Amino acid sequence: MAGAVAVAGVWGSRGGGDGGGAERGGTRYGRTRPRCGGRAGIRLHHSLLHSILRNVCLINVLTFSCYIFSWVQGFSNKNLAFVNNQTLCYPCGNYILFLDIKTKKTRAVQCQAGQVGAFAANANSQVVAFSDRKLNPLIHIYTFPELSKLTELKGDVQLDYTLLAFSFTGPYLASYSSIPEFVLSVWNWQEKILLCSEPQPGLTGISLSFNPMNWQQLCFVAESSVTIWRIERSKDEYHLTPHPVELPDDQGTVSPHEDLFVPASRNDDPYYGPDLPVSAIAGLEGDEAETFVPRNCIKTSVHPTAHCWTATSEIYMGCKEGYVLAIDAEQYSVSVLQEKAAPEFMQKIGDVVSYARREVQKKKGGKPSNLQNPVLLAMAFCNEGLYAAGCEGILIFYHIKDLQYEIKICADISEPISSLLFSPDYTSMLLVTDQGTVYSYRPVHSGEAVKLLDTSSSCFLAADFLTPGNNYCVSVTISGEVQVWSLEDGTLLSKLNLGIEATSMACCPSSNSVAVGTQIGQICFLDVTKAETPRVVHRTFLSKLPVLSLHYDQTGQFLIARATQGHIFILDAHPSKLFQVLGYIVLEDEVLHLSVISDLKNDLVDMMVLLNVAKVQQARLDIFHLSSAIRTDTDKYVNEQGMFKASDLKKEQYDLDCPLSSAVRLKDNIVYGYCISAPFICKYHLSEKSKLQDPSVFSSLKKIPSKQFGSGLLCLSPNSQWLAAAAKDGVLFIYNISTLDILGQKHCHSYQGGGIRSMAFSLDGNFILVNGENDCALVCLKWKEIKETQVEEAALYWQSLLHILNKSTSHENSVLKSMAEWKFDPESTSKSIPVTEEDGNVPNTDDMTWMGQKIQKVMREETRRFANQKEELKMGIKKLRETIRKMMHENEQVPDIEKLELQEFNLDLEEQERAQAEAEEDVARVRTEIEMEILSYCYLQDLIKYECWDVMCVKERAVKCFHMDCQVSNYPLKERSKEELEILKKALQSKRTETDDLKAQKKNLEVDSETALSEEEGEKAAAEVADDGAPDCLSGSLSSQYGGNTFILYHQCDLHTKEQKLNQTILLKDVIYKVKTAFNEEFDTVVQQKEQEIARVKERNLKIQEILEQLELQVEVWEPVLTDDEMPERALTVQDSEIKAEKYMTQEEKEQAEMLAKLEMEKRLAATDDERLRALDDMMGGVLEIRREDILKMDIPPPSFLSRPEDLWTEEEKKTFDEYEKNVKELNEGKEEYRQFLRNEWKKLEASIKETTQNFDEIVCKLSEKKLKSQMVIYQEELKIVNLIYALLLDEELDTREAGLHKFLMKKKKEKVKGAKKILAAKYGIEAYTGPYKDALHEDQSLEDCFIKQFADIPDDLLEELIQLYKHRPETPRTETLLDAANPYVKGSAENYQDALSLLMKAMDELDSPEHMPTGLNQSVWKRFCLARRNKIKSEELVKWKSLALTEMQACHQRRVDENEKMKSELENTFQELTRLKEEKMKLQQNLTVQFLLKQGQVELESTEIPDYSDAVLIDRSVVEELNCSLAAQGEKKITAMVEYKDFSKGIIQLEWEHKKMKMQIQDLKEKARDIVILPISKDCQIFLTMQNYDTHIAHHLARMEQSLGVMDKLHKKNVKNHQKKVRELKKCIRLKEQANYKLSLQLKEMLVSVSERMHVFEAADTRDISEEITRQRYQEILKQKYLRNLIREQEKELTTLQLEYGIWKSRKRHTVQKSESR
Repeated sequence: MAGAVAVAGVWGSRGGGDGGGAERGGTRYGRTRPRCGGRAGIRLHHSLLHSILRNVCLINVLTFSCYIFSWVQGFSNKNLAFVNNQTLCYPCGNYILFLDIKTKKTRAVQCQAGQVGAFAANANSQVVAFSDRKLNPLIHIYTFPELSKLTELKGDVQLDYTLLAFSFTGPYLASYSSIPEFVLSVWNWQEKILLCSEPQPGLTGISLSFNPMNWQQLCFVAESSVTIWRIERSKDEYHLTPHPVELPDDQGTVSPHEDLFVPASRNDDPYYGPDLPVSAIAGLEGDEAETFVPRNCIKTSVHPTAHCWTATSEIYMGCKEGYVLAIDAEQYSVSVLQEKAAPEFMQKIGDVVSYARREVQKKKGGKPSNLQNPVLLAMAFCNEGLYAAGCEGILIFYHIKDLQYEIKICADISEPISSLLFSPDYTSMLLVTDQGTVYSYRPVHSGEAVKLLDTSSSCFLAADFLTPGNNYCVSVTISGEVQVWSLEDGTLLSKLNLGIEATSMACCPSSNSVAVGTQIGQICFLDVTKAETPRVVHRTFLSKLPVLSLHYDQTGQFLIARATQGHIFILDAHPSKLFQVLGYIVLEDEVLHLSVISDLKNDLVDMMVLLNVAKVQQARLDIFHLSSAIRTDTDKYVNEQGMFKASDLKKEQYDLDCPLSSAVRLKDNIVYGYCISAPFICKYHLSEKSKLQDPSVFSSLKKIPSKQFGSGLLCLSPNSQWLAAAAKDGVLFIYNISTLDILGQKHCHSYQGGGIRSMAFSLDGNFILVNGENDCALVCLKWKEIKETQVEEAALYWQSLLHILNKSTSHENSVLKSMAEWKFDPESTSKSIPVTEEDGNVPNTDDMTWMGQKIQKVMREETRRFANQKEELKMGIKKLRETIRKMMHENEQVPDIEKLELQEFNLDLEEQERAQAEAEEDVARVRTEIEMEILSYCYLQDLIKYECWDVMCVKERAVKCFHMDCQVSNYPLKERSKEELEILKKALQSKRTETDDLKAQKKNLEVDSETALSEEEGEKAAAEVADDGAPDCLSGSLSSQYGGNTFILYHQCDLHTKEQKLNQTILLKDVIYKVKTAFNEEFDTVVQQKEQEIARVKERNLKIQEILEQLELQVEVWEPVLTDDEMPERALTVQDSEIKAEKYMTQEEKEQAEMLAKLEMEKRLAATDDERLRALDDMMGGVLEIRREDILKMDIPPPSFLSRPEDLWTEEEKKTFDEYEKNVKELNEGKEEYRQFLRNEWKKLEASIKETTQNFDEIVCKLSEKKLKSQMVIYQEELKIVNLIYALLLDEELDTREAGLHKFLMKKKKEKVKGAKKILAAKYGIEAYTGPYKDALHEDQSLEDCFIKQFADIPDDLLEELIQLYKHRPETPRTETLLDAANPYVKGSAENYQDALSLLMKAMDELDSPEHMPTGLNQSVWKRFCLARRNKIKSEELVKWKSLALTEMQACHQRRVDENEKMKSELENTFQELTRLKEEKMKLQQNLTVQFLLKQGQVELESTEIPDYSDAVLIDRSVVEELNCSLAAQGEKKITAMVEYKDFSKGIIQLEWEHKKMKMQIQDLKEKARDIVILPISKDCQIFLTMQNYDTHIAHHLARMEQSLGVMDKLHKKNVKNHQKKVRELKKCIRLKEQANYKLSLQLKEMLVSVSERMHVFEAADTRDISEEITRQRYQEILKQKYLRNLIREQEKELTTLQLEYGIWKSRKRHTVQKSESR
């Protein structure tokens, strides 16, 4: 085993432990004595302790009977329960305490495996269940009042149980485990059978309860969820079925549950695709998809705090948000209860009462309560209504009706109430507070709450014995509460709350005083001479450092206080000295442990301090010897500040070879220490002989392995015979000091509770006080078996020690009693007192620390002693200051070369050097910080430069116009990586492969079609194939016009597969890259052009500058420059002009810069000092010949006689003057002419610059337009990419949804199979149980039939009376358990057959009594009758219970059937959803998103609304054009037919008119014929008579007839030719139709292929059942088509008939006309 490293507490012979604390209660063990043996499973979380458990998982606790428990005190949590009407039980550390409410006596049961885990009690059965906290924990069940173990329940839990709950009636127990199982289990604890269990992964429960009215319902409450579990029973099989309850949100709103995996409604969009659930969009499958809820849909629900069941199987629940909920356990619905509005006058009264209550609470210092929306932490239900309480400390009664309630305040205890529980008889109710106080309240009496148990919620800090050590003991908690206990039975005699956080405690041996150390550095001294009334009599404020531990020596002379930072204070322990502080010492290292031992022979007290040496793995011991003279002559041993001198205390120092956590010392220089690095107890002898080679290190004489783990603590008994060892495992070991044999061990505490904090021996050695770290338990142990010699030695030592102590005890106690009680003011110590150096006066020395007072005293003394020297020094310094000021003033008046620097006036050179060194250090530090900051900025700069500049093959830059506010930037491009180029190459290769494949397919089709096509049609088809390039409107972008190669792209209508879409996105990105590259090339050309233009402008500006210089004009010349946007590389370099701050230069850099400046000046001087140039400049102005531009510099010198008056000029001088004026005039004219020339030249240059720059601006504007169009093209391609990515994403979402539905379907199928098995099992169970039930019915009927036969010998009147008595039944028996009218949960019926039968038989005892026997009936017959009636009742009861069991089995079977039907409907819905999903997937693969380019005005809408194109079909343009051509041809044919019809109609009308005319002529002719008939002359005769030349007439008539025959013959030939022409046209049409039929046959083949593919898809989609409606519709369409075909045939026949009739009529008409003409 290996030990864990930790800082041990400090232990003295009469001292308390380090900080920490515990809650407390009270108990004493009675008759029952728990076993000491057992095995405790310890679960560790520390990594080092885990390594220990790899070797030793369990601590083998040997059975020693040396110690027994005397009593246990503590109150660790608020989990209380009644075990009967008088006894209350609760867990505390390793124990279950049983408190009798009336007698206040306690008993206890110890958990042998360590700390008690989950806990529950059942008052009906009077049993208690609790779990231990070890690996593979058990559930222990004990009976009361025997306190004997009834049974153990062992499950599959690995770590811990968190919740336990008993059913109200019946042998049922529910348990819930923590990590890793999270399993809810139901047990039959009487038979030790696990009935059923169900996991709830990751759900931490906070409460669990059975329905008191129905044990088959469980309420499980988590932090933000509630689940109603139903226990279904089918004979011997049990099943747990969860029913989650939808809680309202934090606003109290109850919203219906929405299934996000299978939405109830869909909103499919034709563009965005089907409406998929969020789980498919998130890419989730399986269980995650079913339970996934997006963040925006998650609503924060209420957080349950407490709940209780009602008599109607409802649940009332309180929440942190202040709502009161009502949950229906049958419908699993939730309702929020609302407070009923009170009348107005009641509201006013309530407001006044609430205001008064708030004011009272403010005066008490508490937080005002809020009764409008209280947070309920506890609930209890009774017949009257609901009691609830919370943080306000008010017990409220809720009268609930429907969904409204009225409240009534019952009691106010002004403390937060954590739990409420009724006694089993419902006569009283317990109120448990957070502070650990338990109140009793009787609802019937409606009085005030009475305090029943006054405990503390704080942990125990330390415990010690009061002198003489065999009557009382004292303990203290972290909160500062001091308790006094009786050692005999552990009765709490008194307690005192200091109101301040405590850190340590110790009892004085020489008086009945107790010292308590605090967190703020105080030590409070208590008078405990009267154990019932302790009081604070004194307070010492040592320092502002927390007091870690207190220690008394055995004689009670000194009190040693250990504080932080190595401070150890030594005080006089006697009250007569007012607990005077003698002094203190300061140690450099950390103090781990301190022990004190008294040397009575030498009148010395040895103090041993264990120090932690951080640098080496060793321990150091410092031993100080305190003599009694220190108390009398303190000033001799301490300095002015109260610090002891190490030499006066005779300090000794020893270094040990092992690191220790605790150490104790015997009188013979023997030291025992607990090793940190390994679980060993080391023995050292502090002598020169035991040193190692290093003389400063002592080696251990002996190492005893310890069975403990964790940091160890050692404590020595007063008689130095026993050594107590404790560690984090909570096991106490007692060793024999001489042999180090184990005398005894007790598992008092546990590792889960932090182990043991402190322990203390009584002076007589009979008792040991042990308190835990965090388990809030204080255990008192007493010797059971010990050797008489050891008892005698301990008693002798105790008597001798008492003899020594009694000399001063009575005196000190009398002084202690006479001391006045001190009132504690926590605010006075919380303020820090400033200490000044000027004066030592302080406002109040009581509020100052002892160390502060010493410092003040020293300062006052020094001030008084050195007052004169101080004044002299002040005056001298003042004079010196004035002298230096004068010297500095004089220094300012002297010349600079004689001035001294200011630092030379500093007299304190050492201080100056120190200040300069500090300044240099600060400068170096600041410089380092700045350099590091600059380095970080440089790194960030390099990172940004690399990401945004270096990796760019084309840097972003701009080009601007010269005269316009127009700027065009290029496209920054990164160089494409090898991976991108490889992906592009693969995409292009795939596209080429598909294109070649498509061309091969087309070629094969063309070869097949050439056999049926004519040469003309073949040429036309070839022309169409040649013109296959799609226009830009179909490609969806104009990228081909701006450098993009669109021929590599797929056609938008061919993107059906995922690979094609992915390749298309890659190719589109390549098109975008090429468009940007093409624009960048043109942009670079424009940039070069601008640079050239700027160069030209600069050349022209030089000429303009020369012209301006010649014209002597000051005009600003426009000079174009490139901006930072046009030269972006400027941003990467910092110019010196950009730095505003002065550059820091070292001395060497300054000297080098001066040298370079001198060299530059010498070069300039040497360049200007040229004799030839100076001579040329002096003689000829620097030029060798006169130029034209020098005319402006020319000047004619005036004659010398101009200074004389004009009258004195001679003739020659006048001629000379005239010549001078002429020359001047000519020169001025030449100058003016040249100036004009220069001005013209200037204007030409400016016009040229303006023209060229404006032309360049036009180029930039055109480039800007092209950039805009290129950006438009890029956006068009990016829009394609977005659409493709969306299509791919939608396809992936559909795949995810399909996979999720398949998994969901498989899961449901498995559940369905399991459900089917359950149905079969339930069915077989019913069939198997039906036979016994029928047998029982038959037997019951046979008993009734046999009754008359059995008593046939009895007279009839007695038989009738017996039959009536035979049918008579007793009243329905009730259970005897808790039959109280106040209990709302009493059902009165038995839970099983045996209980019901026993109750029934008890009720039958009264009916079987002789009083009910009929008169005249024999006693033996009556007995026989009673036996027969009992058998009959037993049979009826058996039939009844079998019927109930059968009904329950049938109900379970019906539930399984309903679940199966529900599962079938879910499966059917899932199949439909899968089918719909596949259809949608196919539809999305076929329906593509195609991008078109439409010209402005091409699409015109009548309104602003976009029309619905959902039923539109995308077809090729040629199809529309062909359709339009065919429509135009048909229109022309229709017009031709209409013209023919009109002409024919005109002919008919004309013929009708002629026919009418002929009818009239016929009528005339008939009349003439009638007249002729009257004549006797025939027609021939008449002709012969009328005609003059009859032969000529006959010949002429014959000729005319021959002529008409010739015309008819010509007409017949002409008609034959026309018919032949029509036949040729019809043959041509037949060929065209055959070609069209061939095309249609090819299309039919393709359609057949697509139909076969769809059939395969249809079969793969597993759509086995075709809808009858669709079948009926298709059948109706087929019938309709058949009817239309028949109708067409009939109409064709009718049309043929009409045509024939028309032909016959026409021929008849022709013959009639011919006859008429012949006439």
